[in-house]
Amino acid sequence: MNPPLPAPLMQMALRAEPDIFVLRQRGREVATAVGLEYQDQIRIATALSEVARDLVRAVGGADVAFRVAGAEEGSPVLRVELAPLRPFGPAGYEPTSGAVARLVDSLDLTPVDGVTVIRMSRRIPAHAEALTPQRLAELRAQLAQSAPASVLDELTSQNEQLIAALDEVRSQRDELAVLNEELQETNRGVLALYNQLSEELEETNRGVVALYAELDEKSAQLKAASESKSRFLANVSHELRAPVTAVIGLARLLADSASDPLTSEQARQVGLIRSSATDLLALVNDLLDLAKAESGRIEPDWTEVDLRVVFGQLRGTLRALATRPGVDLVVEEPPSPATLRSDETLLTRVLRNLLHNGLKFTEAGEVRMRADLVDGRWRIVVTDTGIGIAPDQHERIFEDFYQVPGSASSVGTGLGLPYARRLAMLLGGALRVASEPGRGSVFTLDLPVDGA
Repeated sequence: MNPPLPAPLMQMALRAEPDIFVLRQRGREVATAVGLEYQDQIRIATALSEVARDLVRAVGGADVAFRVAGAEEGSPVLRVELAPLRPFGPAGYEPTSGAVARLVDSLDLTPVDGVTVIRMSRRIPAHAEALTPQRLAELRAQLAQSAPASVLDELTSQNEQLIAALDEVRSQRDELAVLNEELQETNRGVLALYNQLSEELEETNRGVVALYAELDEKSAQLKAASESKSRFLANVSHELRAPVTAVIGLARLLADSASDPLTSEQARQVGLIRSSATDLLALVNDLLDLAKAESGRIEPDWTEVDLRVVFGQLRGTLRALATRPGVDLVVEEPPSPATLRSDETLLTRVLRNLLHNGLKFTEAGEVRMRADLVDGRWRIVVTDTGIGIAPDQHERIFEDFYQVPGSASSVGTGLGLPYARRLAMLLGGALRVASEPGRGSVFTLDLPVDGA
């Protein structure tokens, strides 16, 4: 069973053409009374006049009722019901103007007691005065006392509304024209900016492409120069090794007791020749080793290496170099098991280089080497109490031919540490230094247990 309909605010009969004007006027009055905004008042009045004209022509008119529904639920709507005097034909009812449905929130046909009733509604805004039962009773009384205006008055009112609507449309049209002009100007600016950015981006891309091409060319040149340098070092080293070795041999023969005796001055000069040739041979060997490392011709011979054996050999061979009084060479025994997969010859070269450097630059104190197994890697540390290295020189000492400025800068060739780091990387490890001037140096070699 359907809930009872709320009492109508007003009712009227629609029978002839003049009633259409009255219905429009009364509809606007009701809309004003319940609190609809001005534009909504015009919309519902216009929709009523359009539907009323259809009903007068098609079925001779209708009975019209204005009601407020949903006020108790807090969402009130103004609902207008038009009950036609006669049933519609087989085709039913369809508004002549398609704009009617857009003027109201809802427009539908509902059968009531065998009669098809046309219902249209418009939501009442929330800021309107609350439509309590007492307020609705007051509105019914006011609407009952008000008399409809004449047709002329309604036409005058419609003309005024039309003029106001035209003025509003004209104002909106002018505002729209200004907005369109501003939009066009903005679009022109955006397009100009886009073209400028596109040109700049294209120019930048050309520059980047040219830069990459130049970098590729420089890289190729640098690679070729590096290969040429390696070949030159290798060739020169081979060419110098034979005569230098011969000089050392001749100096040894001259100093041999089996040869003709030399005067003290001659013996001193032969000793200088032999010492200089030995230093030159060491330099040649360093150059040859460096050239091999740079060219990638050194292939590690992976075997199980016992650090205790390596440390023992270094302890014996380098003890003769620790000739300075007050400088001790200490090679600690590594913890057992002290094995790793590596190349024993290359590993020995790295450690010998580090120990030799420590002895060379330490005037008092000690040079110490120890090994520990840390996080699955062997950490071999060589410490000395020598002159130390400034922090800004820590990476430079691994550059070819670079020597730390200082009192002992003329000692050595500047190739030992670069060669040692390359071998450490070849063995899958890393070589780093920590040092401060006057506080000695700490060289740390990290190597994996299972090789590279």
